[in-house]
Amino acid sequence: MKPIIIIGAGLAGYTVAREFRKLDKTTPLIMITEDSGGFYSKPMLSNAFAQGKGAQQLITHSATQMAEQLNATLMTGTRVNGIDATAKTVDTSGGAFEFEKLVLAVGAQTIQLGLKGDAADQVLSVNHIDDYAAFRERINAPNNATPVRITILGAGLIGCEFADDLAGSGHAITLIDPSTRPLAALAAPALSEGLQAALIARGVTFHLGTVAETVTHAGTDLRVNLADGNTVTTDIVLSAVGLRPDLRLAHAAQLKTGRGIIIDRTGQTSAADIYALGDCAEYTWPADGSTRILPYIAPIMTAGRAIARTLSGERTEIDLKPAPVLIKTPSYPLALIPPLPQVAATGNWIGETTETGRRICRFYDADGVMAGFGVSPHDNAIRQELLAALGQPASAKVDETAS
Repeated sequence: MKPIIIIGAGLAGYTVAREFRKLDKTTPLIMITEDSGGFYSKPMLSNAFAQGKGAQQLITHSATQMAEQLNATLMTGTRVNGIDATAKTVDTSGGAFEFEKLVLAVGAQTIQLGLKGDAADQVLSVNHIDDYAAFRERINAPNNATPVRITILGAGLIGCEFADDLAGSGHAITLIDPSTRPLAALAAPALSEGLQAALIARGVTFHLGTVAETVTHAGTDLRVNLADGNTVTTDIVLSAVGLRPDLRLAHAAQLKTGRGIIIDRTGQTSAADIYALGDCAEYTWPADGSTRILPYIAPIMTAGRAIARTLSGERTEIDLKPAPVLIKTPSYPLALIPPLPQVAATGNWIGETTETGRRICRFYDADGVMAGFGVSPHDNAIRQELLAALGQPASAKVDETAS
């Protein structure tokens, strides 16, 4: 019996494996990963400093424990060299393997800025637990005084989460972003301004409407030179400008790709018996047939369950539904469903502040239909009320008393 092979041992890969084992206890299952294979929650990487958690404390199950739980062969420290979609084989640094079905859960790569300067190679990014360990080690270096000066490039979701977490840990944070406000791609202006004010109150310094051009050594310090002529002297530079789907294996296997690996409603790629999910995938949205990158937890869990059923012989479509993105910024907690870019260009935000001080912003498209929202602070009740109002005309209102 040929095995099911899953490439990648992050949340996406492990979700498929767990869900598959609920349905099929005996089919051989091989998981291949370049890392150590321990299970951890990746979203925790951007808010673990204030909790005082080191890298090993974030790992809840070792590779050995995961292999035992899943009755799987877990190949750690193993590089995948290529995939032959026709012969249905995977070539790895540990040998070649045939597969019955294959799942790509290879995640995303950090975007490289192309910075100049003799210290450009000192810029860090955190996309993996090993990156987090290196980042903590740099912060805890003997020559770093407290607070450590940390400059974050990018004031999007990850940059703002790191800024809040690190500032809450007592460090001196500077945020740099080409937009004129933080979370510009996701949040209504009023909520962006609220978040910025909350982070400033925590001691975060902003340089907005500009970008870093060079990073140079200045004695024991680093100097970040900005396009607007300003400079920032710092101990550490962290790039949080975003991620892009990892398409290297997909391209080598000649799979259809756009921004991500194109998958149909069951998660299958352009090649029979090869599936993809998570940060590397470009999903087909059921309501309108559009394709979207969905680098969030809820779509991973939904896709993992559906693909597992399909792998077990029950063809199942991924039942994608709108789900708020929860921004882990305790200074100003946010729940957001941003409008699609093509809709955002023709609609507008309408905001209100309730008697309890809750800020609610609703986005209405050109036809007056609610197509997105943001709220701070938030709880499950208010999120569900706002979700129910999506697709409704402007007359629909959220009942604040329900929260």
